[in-house]
Amino acid sequence: MRNSLSTAHPFSKIIFSLFIILVTFLLTFIIGFLIAIPIFQINISNLTNVLSNYNDPDNLSFLKYLQTIQAIGLFIVPAFIIAYIFNSNSVKYLKFNSVSIRLLTLTIIILLASIPLINSLNVINEGMQFPDWLKGIESWMKEKEMSAQALTEAFLRMDSVSDLLFNIVMIGVLPAIGEELIFRGVFQRIFAEWTKNIHWGIIIAATLFSAMHMQFYGFLPRLILGVLLGYLFYWSGSIWVPILGHFVNNATAVIVYYLYADEMSKEVENFGAAEGSFIYLIIGLALIIPLLYLFYKERKKVAID
Repeated sequence: MRNSLSTAHPFSKIIFSLFIILVTFLLTFIIGFLIAIPIFQINISNLTNVLSNYNDPDNLSFLKYLQTIQAIGLFIVPAFIIAYIFNSNSVKYLKFNSVSIRLLTLTIIILLASIPLINSLNVINEGMQFPDWLKGIESWMKEKEMSAQALTEAFLRMDSVSDLLFNIVMIGVLPAIGEELIFRGVFQRIFAEWTKNIHWGIIIAATLFSAMHMQFYGFLPRLILGVLLGYLFYWSGSIWVPILGHFVNNATAVIVYYLYADEMSKEVENFGAAEGSFIYLIIGLALIIPLLYLFYKERKKVAID
């Protein structure tokens, strides 16, 4: 089976990968949910209220548990299974290669410098309007966006350092590892093989990465973030680089929210995009271009095999 899949057409690899992701997620979620019932004392008949009531601390703990299970079952475990089946050496296939401190440092600075750009793209995306004949779709998208935003804000309510540390793991560490393994380590590789063009591979994987979040008014900034991480992965030849970059992006948001939640304003949330902070967008762009060039010059010559 491994021999046939390793030489299969990329489309077959994609279908097989999606199958592994679906099966692994369902098994992990079902097992995790059954374990959670006695631990969180979940009443199945009241499950709808549990999943929608974010003000109850017990419900929120359960939702955080489910979020953690999802990250493991939907991304991390499937990535290693897929890599093992395609190559028999998951570590090699996913490119857990060593990387220099210089490249890791550049990665951190690049991601921090990109925050004003990401925020500006988010503001542009939020202002998106559909024509009248698509108002129904627009209303549905806004409803989904508001629901996702409400859950995110509930997760980001932190009353102690322990809450902060848990959120850094749940929102920073696990998504950074899992999503980069799947979208950069697996899908970017397959789409580059299919199109025979690394640039298309990066763009398609980044598009899927953004679409997967199902937050339509944040599609554009996530797309650009995915493209950025895709090129950093390609140039470095190590999955550690996009994992670190993804972690920096997510963890920075968690830490900022923890420090400034009581005085959070649109100026803080839209740093670089809000009136009076536009200069930071200019500075960020002025830094990103030479930093990316430095990173490119330091890259390893790695072929997609």
